[in-house]
Amino acid sequence: FKMRAMVLCAGYGTRLGDLTKEIPKPMLPLQGHPILAYILTHLQTHGFDQVAINLHFHPEIIKNYFADGAKFKTSLTYVHEEKLLGTAGGIKNMESFLQQGDPFLVQYGDVVTDQDFTAMLKFHRERKALATLLLHQRAKSNSVVTLDDQHRIVGFLERPSDEARQGVVSNWVNSGICLCQPEIFESIPAGVACDLPRDIFPKLISTGRIYGFLLSGYRCAIDSPQRLAEAQSSIAEKRCGIVLPNP
Repeated sequence: FKMRAMVLCAGYGTRLGDLTKEIPKPMLPLQGHPILAYILTHLQTHGFDQVAINLHFHPEIIKNYFADGAKFKTSLTYVHEEKLLGTAGGIKNMESFLQQGDPFLVQYGDVVTDQDFTAMLKFHRERKALATLLLHQRAKSNSVVTLDDQHRIVGFLERPSDEARQGVVSNWVNSGICLCQPEIFESIPAGVACDLPRDIFPKLISTGRIYGFLLSGYRCAIDSPQRLAEAQSSIAEKRCGIVLPNP
């Protein structure tokens, strides 16, 4: 059985300034290897060995480095987005590829984590979830997620105003990784730019089938030079448990 995943790599990474002027963010080096090498290695460890990657900015740099994915024991499928489609539009664009897996995993191309995806998959299947989002704790984040005692997501605010935050007591936030059933595509419009946390997840909460899985491993979203430095040291100090294959 082939497990499928998609790594979202089409963005510009503008918040990293000069670091991403000439290369896509997933190619920034951590201890001499691109961020994406750690992501693919970790996915493969948990059986996700059929991976789609969407490209936009300097696509040839990623393709030339990873080729068909064989050195990461992974089969890679690339798709070039002429215009950026967002996180939901990006996966919708790869619907025919992703719906062959049941369920499939989506990971942002700047998120390095050694989270146990096998445990997350088990949780997702046991609950017959439509989508299971990896959540971590942070006060004052872009997203605020509220859970019930079954870990079902009952509230999802994306980039809320201070006013909208009033009365919401939760530090759980979206981690940029989710497991989805192929039926989620029924809720994503084709050919338009749209975003999973902003446009899709909030309207699916009423199904009662959107769940949160709580982060227990290492995670770093590399969206600033400071975060890049933090990920560097976590790899060097083995706080992040991803071990790359020998060249």
